[in-house]
Amino acid sequence: MSSAYALPAEWQGQALTPLNPDTAFNGYICAHVVHALEQLGVFQQLAADRTLDISSFCEKNALDGAVFRSLVQAAESFGYLDVHGDRVQATTVSEDIARALGFFTWGVGGYHDVFANAAPLARGDRRFGADLHRDEAMVALGSAQADTALMRHILDEEIAGIDFRTLVDLGAGVSERVSRLVKNRPGSRGVGIDISRPATELAHRTVAKYGLDGTVQPVCADVLDILFKEHEVDGSGAADIVMSFMFLHDLLADPKRREEVIPRLRKAFPQAHTFLLADTTIRPRSEGEDSRLPVFSSGFELAHALMGVPIYTREEYEQLFQRGGMQLRRTVPFGAPHTYLFVLEAS
Repeated sequence: MSSAYALPAEWQGQALTPLNPDTAFNGYICAHVVHALEQLGVFQQLAADRTLDISSFCEKNALDGAVFRSLVQAAESFGYLDVHGDRVQATTVSEDIARALGFFTWGVGGYHDVFANAAPLARGDRRFGADLHRDEAMVALGSAQADTALMRHILDEEIAGIDFRTLVDLGAGVSERVSRLVKNRPGSRGVGIDISRPATELAHRTVAKYGLDGTVQPVCADVLDILFKEHEVDGSGAADIVMSFMFLHDLLADPKRREEVIPRLRKAFPQAHTFLLADTTIRPRSEGEDSRLPVFSSGFELAHALMGVPIYTREEYEQLFQRGGMQLRRTVPFGAPHTYLFVLEAS
């Protein structure tokens, strides 16, 4: 059974619904402005120096001055920047948004084409995965930004009390997470598994950056092949802890194999005493609830509906784990709205 907990207040959100046309349209433009400024390094500059000189910033970064000024002016109109001549400073809102930048990278950068083609998808004129794709690099970057700002400290607190010598990360990306955790646990080893060959190549650089060559092994492999085709990865059979972050719903996408995923995780990693599985869930709805929306939830739900990938409630995940032979130690709110870290052991 999961332990009792209070949902973070920010999961309730502050966006009042129904969104009037002014708010909806200006929010759309504002999201693109925020993403552009993040990509140009404006928020990083303001976080470091508290101020920015437009002319110097444009010269240093070889930017079109007129275009950059228009972005700054738009951000000022939305209340995100204070502008006095060439001098730009952050506002309270822009300081708040630093924690949420990953959602803008994920949504505007990663899923812009998917959202823009919702009507063709509905008509069947286009198909996700065939002639329509998300920007995988932006999705990965946005996820990493959200992890750093909202989730990392929670994972560190959870794993601090768990003994391990071998750690496996499924859907590891560039193996940043597994490298960091192994670095902090002398004597341990790690395996980072990801289906993307470019990500795995970058993972070798990550491992080298941490000075963990020979200690953390990036592996390019399809996790579904490991679960359903008995593809073996060197070292993974000795795993004490198996992790997966924002990846579980992809493993469960095929309805014919959905009930087999958890039992096969146990079989593929027979020595693992702990599974740390995190994912975003469906935002709960109830009659009479406050008409407010949090960041991210509506975008996560719509994006996966457009891609044809099912997502689940917290309760559905917990029931799936139980049916699959996992014992739930605890369910931990995990930073992003309606995202949970499930701490499990094989029963």
